[in-house]
Amino acid sequence: MSLFIYNSLSRTKEEFEPLHPGIVGMYVCGPTVYGHAHLGHAKSYVSFDVVVRWLRQSGYRVKYVQNITDVGHLTDDADEGEDKIMKQAYLEKTDPMEIAQFYTRSFYEDMDRLGVLRPNIAPAATGHIPEQIALIERLVKSGHAYEVNGNVYFSVKSFNGYGKLSGRTDQDSLQSGIRSGVRSDKRESSDFALWKKADEQHLMKWNSPWSVGYPGWHLECSAMSMKYLGETIDIHGGGMENKFPHHECEIAQSESATRKPYVRFWMHNNMVTINGIKMGKSLKNSVNLKDLFREIDPLVIRFFILQSHYRSQLDFSETAIKASATGLEKLRETRRRLREQKPGTGVFDILPFALRFTEAMDDDFNTPIAISVLFELSKAINAALDSSEGISDTSRQAIETFLDRAGQETLGILSQNSQAVEGNSGESVKRVGAIMKILLELRAEARKNMDFTLSDRIRDQLLDTGIEIKDTKEGAVWSEKSNL
Repeated sequence: MSLFIYNSLSRTKEEFEPLHPGIVGMYVCGPTVYGHAHLGHAKSYVSFDVVVRWLRQSGYRVKYVQNITDVGHLTDDADEGEDKIMKQAYLEKTDPMEIAQFYTRSFYEDMDRLGVLRPNIAPAATGHIPEQIALIERLVKSGHAYEVNGNVYFSVKSFNGYGKLSGRTDQDSLQSGIRSGVRSDKRESSDFALWKKADEQHLMKWNSPWSVGYPGWHLECSAMSMKYLGETIDIHGGGMENKFPHHECEIAQSESATRKPYVRFWMHNNMVTINGIKMGKSLKNSVNLKDLFREIDPLVIRFFILQSHYRSQLDFSETAIKASATGLEKLRETRRRLREQKPGTGVFDILPFALRFTEAMDDDFNTPIAISVLFELSKAINAALDSSEGISDTSRQAIETFLDRAGQETLGILSQNSQAVEGNSGESVKRVGAIMKILLELRAEARKNMDFTLSDRIRDQLLDTGIEIKDTKEGAVWSEKSNL
C-alpha cells in the first residue's frame, strides 16, 4: 500500500515519497505564546500529531520541527500594529520574555494532557535572530529585498511564483493583509516586512545591519525550517488561515534565497466552529483548553477532534462532545471485556480490520474512517465474547496487538487508563486499581450475604465520584465516566 497526502500546493492527493529515502523532514507552524491554548490549537496539533505517528508507524524516521513564536507576530497579522507578546506584557506589567516562557509552558502542559507527542526540535524565534538576519542579507544581496529608513521589505514583484499556494495573484487580493490608512515606505503595498526598525518604546529589539529592530513575522519559519531540515523539506503543516499571507510569504522568501523548491507537500488543517459559528477571541467564543479539561477528559477531546478529518471544519457543541464521550467509553469497555473474560476457543480474524484501518490512514490520514473501523471491530469483539466459544487466547493477543498499534500508537485514544495523560504515574494507576479491587470484593461479599443496601451504597457512592460499576456474567467491572 502507498500513502497519499492531499497537497495544498497542487490541490490534489499525491503519492508520498520523501526527498531522502526512509527519512521525513516535517515542519509545523507552532503557537504564538501570548495566551493559553484553545480548542483551535488542539485541532491543529492533535491532527499533525497523528500524521507524525502514522509516518513513524509506516517505517519512516521523522524529524519533526515545531517552532515557538515569541516575537514579531503583530496584532493585525500584517506589517503594522503591536507585537502580541509585547502587548500582553504591558497588560500584565511584566517582561515579554516572561510572558513567552509562561505561556510556552502552559501550551506544552495542555498538549501533554491531549497525548500530543513533543516535536524533535522546538526552536524559538528569539533564539534564531542571527539566522533570520542572515536570510535577509541573502535576499537583499540577490535583489529580492530592499531597505528603507531602517526597515527591510521583500519585493513581491521580484518573485514570479507569489500566489501559487493561495491562488491570490491579483493586486487587490495581495493587499488583503494590509491595513488601510497606514502610511508605509514600501515600494508596493503588497510587499511585506522582513525587518522592522523599533521605536524607543519597543521592548523586544536586536542590532542588525539596517537598524535596531525586530524580524517580520513570516521570516522565522523559513530561517528555522531550513536550518534544521534543509532548503527543501518534505512536509509543512499549519492552519488553513495561514495559507495567505504567512505561507505564501514563506515560499517567496525561501525560494528566492535558495532557488530551490521550499516544500514538497503542504498540509493545512481546517478551523473550529462553536455551534456553527467561527471561533475567535473577537467573537468572545474562544474555548480555553484548561477550562475544558476541568469538565472533560482530555482524551475525549482528542477523540472528538479525530472523528473529523483534519481538512474538515470541526464544530464544537455540548451534544457532539457528549456523543464522543459515549463513543470512546464503548471502545474502552470493549477492551476491558476482552482483557477480563476468560479465554475461549473461538478464532477471531483481526486481519480484515487491520487492512481497512491501514487503507483509511494511507488515504490522507482519514481518521474518521479509521475510527469507524474500530467501532466495527468493537461490535465484532463483543459478539464473539457473548458467543459460547468466546475468543481464544491467541486471537485475543492478536487483537490486543492491533489495538495497541491502532488505538494507542497511531490515534492515541486507547491508553491503559483513561486518565493516564493527565499526569498520573504508573504507581498511581496501580494504586487506584488495587483500591477498586478491594471495594469490588467487599461489594461481592455484601451481595453474597444478601446485604443489598450496602452493595447499592458502594455502587452509588462510587458513581457520585465518577466511577461506574457494571455487573456482568464474569463478575463486576468498573470504569471511569466522563464528567459531562
